[in-house]
Amino acid sequence: MKLVTYSKEGKEQLAFLVNDALYDTNAANDRLPNNMKDLLNEWETLVDVARRAEDDIKSGKSNVEGTAYASATIMAPVPHPTSCRDGYAFRQHVAAARRNRKVDMIPEFDQFPIWYFTNHNAIQGPGDIVCMPDHFNKLDFELEASVVLSKKGRNVKASEADNYIAGYMIMNDMSARVMQMEEMKLNLGPAKGKDFSTVIGPVMVTPDELEKWRVPAKEGHTGNNYDLKMRCWVNGEQLSEGSMGDMDWTFAEIIERCAYGADILPGDVIGSGTVGTGCLLELNGTGLFHDPNYQVQWLQPGDVVEMEIEGLGKLTNTIVKEDTDFSLLALKKNL
Repeated sequence: MKLVTYSKEGKEQLAFLVNDALYDTNAANDRLPNNMKDLLNEWETLVDVARRAEDDIKSGKSNVEGTAYASATIMAPVPHPTSCRDGYAFRQHVAAARRNRKVDMIPEFDQFPIWYFTNHNAIQGPGDIVCMPDHFNKLDFELEASVVLSKKGRNVKASEADNYIAGYMIMNDMSARVMQMEEMKLNLGPAKGKDFSTVIGPVMVTPDELEKWRVPAKEGHTGNNYDLKMRCWVNGEQLSEGSMGDMDWTFAEIIERCAYGADILPGDVIGSGTVGTGCLLELNGTGLFHDPNYQVQWLQPGDVVEMEIEGLGKLTNTIVKEDTDFSLLALKKNL
């Protein structure tokens, strides 16, 4: 299934995406809720009902009326996650970033997956990303994949963890690098460098839709893996290219660590971390590593960021500057 949340008469509406049209879930079958939160909370009970409703739409058995996807205001498919974590799964990205800083690859990367909590209230979908003045001090995108969970669990083993995934989405983990790097000097964070926007969408795709792209996990790892091409453009210029198949740590292994001694819940969103070449911080660092005269690039007001993952659609956002001169960086003490 492909599920989308869009704005209908000013309210969130969950819909099936079929042939570039949106079909409201609750209109397709009155047992289905009209929002993603309720569907995820009852996923095991309702997923087969939803699949049959989608099949009826595809076969023409259903007479539910559709809305053109292109004319709808698309929101994050999971507008209100119960939590949002972001992982660090791509060795290529980590190794390149450390090489660019002239430090050795950290061996702990290969010992266990890590993640951090980010602001689940800052989740958004396609459209404008409104940024404060401080955010434009090295404003960056991060090309990632993400999953949303559909079952409550605790102490879940990696071998079972894929059963907790409802679907996959694109994620853009927006980053204000100056704020991020300053606070992480205190060995805590990231916090203000990340909490202004995390973008997911535009569609949530169930695992069965991705089966033709499934590949083995890396040697020594456990869980489903998918060879889905990942690309990012800024103002029409392609900057990033990689594959979900390059994930060293699988989502199953990240979920295993998340669930150790703690509950995971329906509606939890988990990001993969940045794919190799998937952010300006890495690209700028690589450019300067090879050429000290390399012209660095950061996101500016008006920039259009487009991310595409094969099978998961294309996520488009425009960078917008808030009309204010309020600056936290200017309030630093003891300077």
